[in-house]
Amino acid sequence: MLDWLRRLTTPSRAIPDALWQHMLQRYPFLTSSAGGDSKRLRDLTAQFLAQKQFSGAHGLRVTDDMAVAIASQACLPVLNLGLKLYDDFKGIVVHPGAMLARRNVVDAAGVHHFYKEVLVGEAMQGGPITLSWHDSAPSTGHEARGYNVVIHEFAHKLDMHPSAGGIANGCPPQPSRAARAVWQTTMQAAFDSFKDQVVMAERFGALPPWLDAYGATSPAEFFAVACEAYFVNRQRFEADFPAVKRLFDAYFFEAWTTKLAVAQ
Repeated sequence: MLDWLRRLTTPSRAIPDALWQHMLQRYPFLTSSAGGDSKRLRDLTAQFLAQKQFSGAHGLRVTDDMAVAIASQACLPVLNLGLKLYDDFKGIVVHPGAMLARRNVVDAAGVHHFYKEVLVGEAMQGGPITLSWHDSAPSTGHEARGYNVVIHEFAHKLDMHPSAGGIANGCPPQPSRAARAVWQTTMQAAFDSFKDQVVMAERFGALPPWLDAYGATSPAEFFAVACEAYFVNRQRFEADFPAVKRLFDAYFFEAWTTKLAVAQ
């Protein structure tokens, strides 16, 4: 158990000042992405830590620094939406580095295909999140590339929340049917355009898009990859995806989201 969490006496005990400031220095995008409201992010992070259970794999010891870093990034997307959207899981498993997952996929003909896949993170439907600490730790190049494995995996958790149907499809819980329709129309148009960019780059040597090409594999991955870039490098993201940036602003940060009732 974490040193600081072991000493918790109430569910919302404040994160120690030195620990919090050290974390903000290592992840400077947190302050700007939270709209300068570091205190609210800090309080939500403390609540998150009290509700979730961290464990290390392959002998890794999850330190207080590591847990606060992961938790604070996980809380960014739900700063206005609330932790209820993370209520379908409890565990977060941190690996030292990338993981090798064994897959078994059954095709339309009923044939089983077995293969191995290297992962830096995974969000399991109704289950825990796994993360590679090597890929979650601060890096000077991550913000420039719009890369953040923690936000990516927690965006998947939003997407697959039971109130949104429980299946990752690129559309997290919405406050109304009208909002869902606007979301789906805007995201589908951006996804289709992005796929075209990736195809042109890969097949015909066109300039590759700034956003990670992995986002072209499905609407769910496009949403998760877009969330990464939106939170860690919003200015660059807006330049390439202005319509999605406006959609994300409204969903994650504008006033109506504070009254968001999770769709049933």
